[in-house]
Formats: sequence, C-alpha cells, structure tokens
Amino acid sequence: MSQTYTFYNQRAEESAAEAEAAKLANVRERALRSEKTWRGLAEQARKVEHDRAKAERERAERREAERMEQAETASASGGMPN
Repeated sequence: MSQTYTFYNQRAEESAAEAEAAKLANVRERALRSEKTWRGLAEQARKVEHDRAKAERERAERREAERMEQAETASASGGMPN
C-alpha cells in the first residue's frame, strides 16, 4: 500500500510534538530523528505524486496529438483508411 504525503506529514507532526514534550534527552533525540525521517518520506511521497500527475498530463497530451494527427490523416485521404 502506498502512503501519501498527508500520512507521512502527520507522523512527522506527531514525532515533533513528542520531541517537544519529552523530558529525557534520549527520548527527545529519538523523536527528532523520527520526525526527520517522516519528513523525508513525506517529501518523497509529494515528489512521486507530482511526477505521476506530470506523466499523466504528458500521456494525455500525447494521446490528443495522436488523435488529431489521425483525424488530419483521415481528412486528407478523404476518410479512407491507408
């Protein structure tokens, strides 16, 4: 199951709150490391989401260009297949 930016960001916020509330230095440090890891995962998820959306837009543009080219070819040949 792929996780979303929102999921990872929520975990990072929880870790940040845990670090702030920690009384022991080792607990605070562990929570801060956890927060850093979650934030890295969140940014990676955001990039994946962005790249997927970009790829889908490019595929849609390519399909539309191919459709237009086919329509022009059919129109130029009088609608007869080659």
